[in-house]
Amino acid sequence: MSVPIINRKQQILNVTAKQFRTKGYAASSMRELASELGMEAASLYHHISSKDELLDTICFGMVEKFISALKEVNDIYFNAEEKLRMAINLHVNLMTANLDQSVVCLNEWRNLKEPRLSEYKNLRTQYENEFKSIIVLGKNEDIFDNVNLDFATLTILSSVNWIYQWYDPKGGITPEEIATNLSDFILGGLKKKLITDIY
Repeated sequence: MSVPIINRKQQILNVTAKQFRTKGYAASSMRELASELGMEAASLYHHISSKDELLDTICFGMVEKFISALKEVNDIYFNAEEKLRMAINLHVNLMTANLDQSVVCLNEWRNLKEPRLSEYKNLRTQYENEFKSIIVLGKNEDIFDNVNLDFATLTILSSVNWIYQWYDPKGGITPEEIATNLSDFILGGLKKKLITDIY
């Protein structure tokens, strides 16, 4: 089985994401990135115009992947519980498959320059709204409790986004198991409780 060849641009993005994740955007330099890639800084500028462009490419590349995946879930006719499980599963798998890029996307986006910063914020809001639509659907289906929409959405996103702090690709728990456990936990708080009379 042949190993896929990573082009130079993708190699640069991979190394950059790892550097931004470990050192932060502000503390990283083009000279350090070039050194990590085994090339001169001048050669790096043949592939990329600036550090800002690298951050832009990583952040927008990841957020667009997340939005595209969630839109596909919302375009499918399933009930709210199934949609939420699918959404969480896709988020967890995207994040764990692109860990460095995801962490940069979550933590370093504030370093984007206008107008891209505002555009990125709009995409984040769009992603949140896709989750909100699932919660609203669950309320309309009388599956979910009458929870605060903003609080429920931010709680879900905080739960799935926090996994980068402890996820270990070599650990004993798979992304699918993480997604299932998170879904069970989150749905336990969202779903209406059945009240039975005891005689």
